[in-house]
Amino acid sequence: MFERLKEAINAALDAATGPPDSREMLSKMRDAVIEARAALEAMKQGITKTEQRLAVERKQLSDAERRGQMAAKIGDQETVDVAEVFTAKHRERVEVLQDKLEAQRAELALAERELEEMKGKLKETAGSSHADAAWREIEAAGGVRPETDVGDELLRSNLDRAAREAEAEARLDALKKKMGR
Repeated sequence: MFERLKEAINAALDAATGPPDSREMLSKMRDAVIEARAALEAMKQGITKTEQRLAVERKQLSDAERRGQMAAKIGDQETVDVAEVFTAKHRERVEVLQDKLEAQRAELALAERELEEMKGKLKETAGSSHADAAWREIEAAGGVRPETDVGDELLRSNLDRAAREAEAEARLDALKKKMGR
C-alpha cells in the first residue's frame, strides 16, 4: 500500500529541477503524506474490526465447548458430536483471526515507520526548498552564497594563513627568549 506513496515521493524528488517544479514536488509529497495518514487510519479501523470479530469467535468457541461439556455430563452423544464440530470450527477461526491480527499490527507498525520517514523527507525538502528560494532572491539582488563565494573563500584562506603565521612567530619569539637571544 505504501509502496505507491513512496514511489510518488521519490518521483517527486527526482522531478525537482527548478523553483516551479519544487512547489509541485512539495505538493505531491504533502498529498502522499495525507494519503499515508488516511491509510493508517483505515488500517487501525481494520485492526479494531478484527479484534471485535476475534472476541465474538472466542465467545462462540467458549459457548461450543461449554455446550459440549454439558451434553457429555447428561450423556447426549449426538449433541457432544455437534459441539465438537462447532468447537473445531470456532477454534480454527480464532487461530486465523489471531494470525490476521498479528499481521495487521505488524503492517501498521511498518506503515507508521514509513510515514515518519516520508514526513522527514517532506520536512527536509520543504526546508531546503525555502532556503534555495531565499538564496535565489539574494543572488538576484546581487548577493552571493557563502559556500559559492570565491572571494569569501580566498579571504578565509588568507585569514587562516595569517593566523598560522602569527602563531609561528609567537612560538619563535618564545623559543628565542628561552635560548636567551
